[in-house]
Amino acid sequence: FDNIVRGFPFRCIATEEERQKRARGRERERGKTKGVSLPWSRRSSLLFLLLSFANSGARLLSSSLTVGNQREPDTTNAVDFLCNSYNRKMKKKKNGGHHHPHHHYNCPAAAQLHQISLILRCRRGGHYLFPLISALSASVLLFLAAFALLSSPPPLIERRHLLQLPRRHSPFSSPFSGSAVRDETEEPDSGTLTTFRVPERGGNLGHDLWSSPSSEFFYGCSNASDKFRTAEKKTEQNRYLLIVTSGGLNQQRTGITDAVVAAYILNATLVVPKLDQASFWKDSSNFSEIFDVEWFISSLSKDVRIIKQLPTDGGKVITPHSMRVARKCTPSCYEKRVLPVLNKKHAVQLGKFDYRLSNRLDPDLQKLRCRVNYHSLKFTDPIVEMGEKLVHRMRRKSKHFIALHLRFEPDMLAFSGCYYGGGDKERAELGAIRQRWKSLHQKNPEKERRHGRCPLTPEEVGLMLRSLGFGSDVHIYVASGEVYGGEETLAPLKSLFPNFHSKETLANKEELAAFAPFSSRMAALDFLVCDESDVFVTNNNGNMARILAGRRRYFGHKPTIRPNAKKLYKLFLGRRNSTWEEFSAKVRSSQIGFMGMPNEVKPGRGEFHENPSSCICETRRNADKKRYADGSTGDDRSSATAEDEREQYYFSDSETAVPSGLAQVAELDDDEFFSD
Repeated sequence: FDNIVRGFPFRCIATEEERQKRARGRERERGKTKGVSLPWSRRSSLLFLLLSFANSGARLLSSSLTVGNQREPDTTNAVDFLCNSYNRKMKKKKNGGHHHPHHHYNCPAAAQLHQISLILRCRRGGHYLFPLISALSASVLLFLAAFALLSSPPPLIERRHLLQLPRRHSPFSSPFSGSAVRDETEEPDSGTLTTFRVPERGGNLGHDLWSSPSSEFFYGCSNASDKFRTAEKKTEQNRYLLIVTSGGLNQQRTGITDAVVAAYILNATLVVPKLDQASFWKDSSNFSEIFDVEWFISSLSKDVRIIKQLPTDGGKVITPHSMRVARKCTPSCYEKRVLPVLNKKHAVQLGKFDYRLSNRLDPDLQKLRCRVNYHSLKFTDPIVEMGEKLVHRMRRKSKHFIALHLRFEPDMLAFSGCYYGGGDKERAELGAIRQRWKSLHQKNPEKERRHGRCPLTPEEVGLMLRSLGFGSDVHIYVASGEVYGGEETLAPLKSLFPNFHSKETLANKEELAAFAPFSSRMAALDFLVCDESDVFVTNNNGNMARILAGRRRYFGHKPTIRPNAKKLYKLFLGRRNSTWEEFSAKVRSSQIGFMGMPNEVKPGRGEFHENPSSCICETRRNADKKRYADGSTGDDRSSATAEDEREQYYFSDSETAVPSGLAQVAELDDDEFFSD
């Protein structure tokens, strides 16, 4: 009986204090659960429980309706029976006692059963109320179940600051397959789905991303010394030097710069250079249609005498003698090989003139190079005006912007000999393009990538920039031709940096109509925007990247990011085994020495057009500060970093240097292809 009585909820005989206490407890429980929402993954379980409760409620409703119509059981007979049995038992034990059959309860069970009787009488009024309550409860539960089914599922995680990119890297999987950004990627070794979470924000790295530290202590200086002989005193009569440039715009720019220095070495008059009109780009533009020829002649008048065309001799135009010089030819090389022919023929034309002058010259000749490249080679007014419009439109979109020179065209990839995971389709397409150059040897793509000679994919560029601290709100101007793989290849980069611009998106077709048919003029527009950008980034180490890197050093060390492809290759390859924090920290460490900061490169090291150290001076204040600093060498780079850079140079100091990844060939007629 004790167990039976304890099982009954004594709501009818509870005191007022107990009822208030229970009410307060229920209010606290409701407060704890208020506003709590369960993720969608648990709603199916909740729905199952709700439906189960609804079913139980329906059963209880049916049974309650039946019980409600029944008559309350009479406990009096039960009490009499129990007491009679109890008294008879006690009488046998004690041989005494009397039996009181009517309500003279002296047995323990009688009192407890009497309590049950009171409880049942108290609850009789609730028999008719209970079915109504049960029906209402079942209706509410069914409504909640329907609402859970129809409501939209909430996100499983907070995604405002995370992107999930596929962990892909050639040559293991294709960068041209699938969507731009995938939430999941399959681990080949484990067979499970994992994610590589990339934050949308770049984070606070403790320094200004848009400037180079200590850049205010350095400035460009290219004035000639007192020992430098002027053109008026130096130029010989009847000596005319002509050159024919090679390659794209920036490769031609290096040829023009070196041609002025070569004319100075030979004491000759320079004829305005001829531009390459027969190579891959098929651009018919001449010098005066791209560069301001009048400014070119006048600004260099004290250094080298320059004329627009060869003079006549007795009414006849002088026919120049055509010849070539070896790459990286030194001043003594010109004096031994070219000067005798020039004295005999009076006019010499040097063909395919690119990188035909030594990288190491005396300071005055190096400064002459800088005067030509950074001051005398100005684009024509129409090109400059259109370039200024593009820069202005980028500034209206954002105070700061990145310019990315993205070389990922099919012919570029074919010439590099690199493989990007596109399978047989990629091998067939790029192999067919490679057949244009019969002198190219077969390369080992894995070796090329391991040595850092393969351009980064658009996705890899995006991951590098995010690791360096640039968030998704940054605006990017992309200077690029036809990207291999099209929009599928660009999609990961656009997902990381949605503010994606180009000259085609900033200007309409009518504005670009005068430039579009000419690849060099379009490249000139990109050059101007990249030069004016706050941060310049490249995915390769080609001519435009080197020319702009040197120019930006000369004009204030504006940040210029070149990928340390040798080290980044290993990081991209193994990023599936690391967290984003680990990956980004290693990227930042690998890029030390490749960010365009002062003193990154030792004087005389690397390509002069990229590191014009002879033309960069240091303020006296900073020089004195470094002189008294203990252990200061002025060089922030380790020997390992310098070695990484040296392996990535497309041209070395040897006479027969060739583009990245190319085996040396007998005829270097096709190397101009790998240029801008």
